[in-house]
Amino acid sequence: MSKSEDKAIAIFEGYKIRRHYDEEMEIWFFSVIDILHVLLQNSDYQVSRKYWNKLKERLKKEGSQSVTNCHQLKFPAADGKKYKTDAADPQTLLRLIQSVPSPKAEPIKLWLARVGYERMQDMADPAKSLDRAREYWQQHGRSEKWIQQRMMGQETRNKLTDYWKEHDIKNEEEYAILTNIIHREWAGVSVKQHKNIKSLKTENLRDHMSEAELIFTALAELSTRQIAESSQSTGLNENKNAGIKGGAIAKKARLDLQSKTGKSVVTGENFLPPQKEKKQLKKPKSLFRSNLC
Repeated sequence: MSKSEDKAIAIFEGYKIRRHYDEEMEIWFFSVIDILHVLLQNSDYQVSRKYWNKLKERLKKEGSQSVTNCHQLKFPAADGKKYKTDAADPQTLLRLIQSVPSPKAEPIKLWLARVGYERMQDMADPAKSLDRAREYWQQHGRSEKWIQQRMMGQETRNKLTDYWKEHDIKNEEEYAILTNIIHREWAGVSVKQHKNIKSLKTENLRDHMSEAELIFTALAELSTRQIAESSQSTGLNENKNAGIKGGAIAKKARLDLQSKTGKSVVTGENFLPPQKEKKQLKKPKSLFRSNLC
């Protein structure tokens, strides 16, 4: 099996699950039938196909958008040829799993219920989400100094996005465009290129930044907000200009530091655990990775 073919297949409890990574969207798509085959625990693959056809009809009648959200992707079949197959991203798959009465689906359903309850708690008391984030980083071996810098950087980020929201930045695409402009300006690489340098896919880039990278990201975003505020930048184009100027301030500081230390601020260092490289996925949660920026 080639390296590319190996990456296109995940192994879950002995079952092969075909998948495709979309480089543009930075997200995995999984074969719906393969997931159902695992949940139904039936040796006959055709049973999974028929079940999916009936499930699609039921979901459509219920007005669910899950079927509409599925993509038709070409996956290799048993005969070696590639055929169009329904594929879904993790969010859509989690919704589909909720509709499957299977013992294998129950742990995921319980996890979804817990996540939903935690989200309700966060809405009632935002401090709980900060406590959970701190606990998560501690469990993954981050130092207290790094955690403090990460949280301060997040506060700076939130103030910038609040400004954007109040000044005619309308959707996630525009937020991403502005974020990338600032990042490219200070770091010399785009967000996607920076993730590639660190060998990341769907992981949160900021969760894998060094202390220096976090500081320069915060400086660029702080400068951008203050420049935008001083000129009352409104709309995408005006905030683009503020982003370029704010990023340039952090770029100058980065170049000055690099000239004094002889070390690059932007590095390939990350916090990925060694088991990340293993091919087999032993737990349901291994199939789904969050993509927070």
